Amino acid sequence: MASFARQLDGEDYGDQILSKSIKAGRRTYFFDVKSTRGGDYFLTITESRKMTREDGSIAFDRHKIFLYKEDFTKFTEGLAEVIDFIKEHTTEIADE
Repeated sequence: MASFARQLDGEDYGDQILSKSIKAGRRTYFFDVKSTRGGDYFLTITESRKMTREDGSIAFDRHKIFLYKEDFTKFTEGLAEVIDFIKEHTTEIADE
């Protein structure tokens, strides 16, 4: 499901156009479409991982990459290639 105008910890990397989140166990992946001042779109991919600190409190470890439109084709081709490799060389892939 898509939601709009989401912001993480005060980060502002462009105007929010679309956001899609995928929960996968202790991880959540966010795919956010944003726009530049010039009106071009780009994608941020964020992995947020829930962690328990030594004192028992909960924290989230986040990693973010930015993907620009000129790199979409190469990125998707590379991603498809490595996913296909894993599928061919792994006995099971869990689809949740």
